Amino acid sequence: MIVSDAFAGKTYAVLGLARSGLATVDTLVASGARVVAWDSREEARALIAGKAELGDPMEIDLAGFDGIVVSPGVPLNKHPIAMRAKLAGVPVIGDIELFALARPTLPPHKVVGITGTNGKSTTTALIHHIIEQAGFPARMGGNIGLPILGQEPLEPNLHGAGAYVLELSSYQIDLTHSLDCDVAVLLNITPDHLDRYNGFEGYIASKARLFAMQSAEHVAVIATEDEPSRGIAAGVVAALDAVASTDIDTIEQLGWPSLQGPHNAQNAAVAIAVAKALGIDAATIANALASYASLPHRMQRVRELNGVLYVNDSKATNAASTAPALAAWPAIDGKPRIHWILGGVAKSDNLDECVPHYANIAHAYTIGEAGHMFADLLRPHMAVDDSEMLSAAVRRAARIAQPGDVVLLSPACASFDQFRDFEARGDAFAAAVNALE
Repeated sequence: MIVSDAFAGKTYAVLGLARSGLATVDTLVASGARVVAWDSREEARALIAGKAELGDPMEIDLAGFDGIVVSPGVPLNKHPIAMRAKLAGVPVIGDIELFALARPTLPPHKVVGITGTNGKSTTTALIHHIIEQAGFPARMGGNIGLPILGQEPLEPNLHGAGAYVLELSSYQIDLTHSLDCDVAVLLNITPDHLDRYNGFEGYIASKARLFAMQSAEHVAVIATEDEPSRGIAAGVVAALDAVASTDIDTIEQLGWPSLQGPHNAQNAAVAIAVAKALGIDAATIANALASYASLPHRMQRVRELNGVLYVNDSKATNAASTAPALAAWPAIDGKPRIHWILGGVAKSDNLDECVPHYANIAHAYTIGEAGHMFADLLRPHMAVDDSEMLSAAVRRAARIAQPGDVVLLSPACASFDQFRDFEARGDAFAAAVNALE
């Protein structure tokens, strides 16, 4: 874990004891800080027994605290902790801000911060892979599911400074005030998480803060393929490198088996720009792109059976994230090839971003809470099976799909109606696929 003298003798409250919260408690305690922690779940509180004091920040006296570290899942626009902290004069921060505060006490290093509505995890993992292939040490963390404070710190090395590669959600950026990324990355911005912001403009402003924290001598890599991203690019103080998916030739993509489709062209273009900013040579970058293996639940090839490819894209939790997957397997000679499994907890009442790719879909199978609504939306355009359950959708798709077709789980929805999270949904899909004979 990361330990820093920056926290010695200070007092922090920690609200929320999931993965990042537990890593935060461990770091602060090991660094010599006093920690008062809380979670509404008794089983979570039990995990810090003997490490930290127990106390609800909504009830204890906050006078003298140096910060309240909250989980990114805490909605600051609704939760009363925000006002209580303001009245007490205590900053509300996240674990990424603690990492930023610890940076001056760590050995020399660089930080790459990646944000955007879609593609963050793939791009983060891809950049991390390229850096490691170049022989530099690297640590990956943040929204990708690895608390950065829980990672082993980079040590001085013969190859030069290593890099921390951070996937940053808007929620994490909201809780960060001093993270000056050596390279800050913006992939795209489409409407999402609007329940946490004052409209779309508020969400855009959250993303823009990552670049407002940068020093002029650093680099901003921005994919300027949507208007909000172009607006942020126009205001950066760092050196701007504007990239586009058209920078990548489809012939190049053929040599990158885990980076197929137009969305991965954007991911690759951004990763290449970041690698160049870090001084990595073109040959190393090319080899790393060819050897990259896709993340679980993100365009993950599960199995090929009877000439049919089964792909797990469970991490696609909105229509904008699903659309590129539908574009990755175009119709051949006018014959659509995709058997699309979608549904769950809808984030909107439409699939507008997916409409341009309907010609690629041979059959749709709707599941979950949004299943009936999406079935009604899609029936005028394609054959639809209102399957309700994921396992049923897989079996029905397997019966209908022909050699050369693709059975694609890309739900365009959150998972919480039937599954704990998108990982559990993806695992259930893979299990159903592997049960086929």
